[in-house]
Amino acid sequence: MPLTKRRMQFLNKLMELHQKTNLPIHYETLAQSMGVSKWTAYDMLKEIEKQGFISRSYEVNNKETGRSQVVFIPTSKAWDLLRKARIENIDLNDWEKTVEHVLSLLKNLNHCSIKDATKIVLDEISNINTRINFCAYIIGLFAMYVKKLGNKTEFFIQRLFQKAPSKEMGMTMFVGTVLGTIIETMNDDLGTEIVDLVSKFLQLIAGLSDEEKERLSDFLSSAFD
Repeated sequence: MPLTKRRMQFLNKLMELHQKTNLPIHYETLAQSMGVSKWTAYDMLKEIEKQGFISRSYEVNNKETGRSQVVFIPTSKAWDLLRKARIENIDLNDWEKTVEHVLSLLKNLNHCSIKDATKIVLDEISNINTRINFCAYIIGLFAMYVKKLGNKTEFFIQRLFQKAPSKEMGMTMFVGTVLGTIIETMNDDLGTEIVDLVSKFLQLIAGLSDEEKERLSDFLSSAFD
């Protein structure tokens, strides 16, 4: 039985909240986000749970000592549904414009110091609300940093990315490796902001479709051309 439009709205909001925190979501939190009563949210989640898109667990309620509360997380079935929807809804024209813009931006920032260039890119990232485009900005920012480090470092990091067992692993290894170098050169505030963005990147990339990961991987390769 397919999800109704109303249940899909609740599931999407639950998944959105879960991606932001990487924690199970209490039905009262979902209710507040949806503008409904906590009982409406709970009843809706029970129906979605019956269809296998979410699972429940119990955690200690900090407000009431000794009592536990019901929380929910999306299942693999929910993530598969989301990936399928993204494949069907991917805007190729928007993606191509993003790639062209980011590559052009990085080229124009070659003359800037890494700190100034990073601040400019981070300002633009704050206005991005599409998952794949957000990931492209992070990859572009890190590729720019690697190119500024010089040929030897660039060669070995490129090789690390190219030899990874999968596209997703290659990109996460690339970002993780470069992050360790970046935060050593940044002040505490800027370094903390980058770490937070990388955490979001890792959560988002795991939920992208195979097609989106393929496009991001190709973009990473082109960023080194």
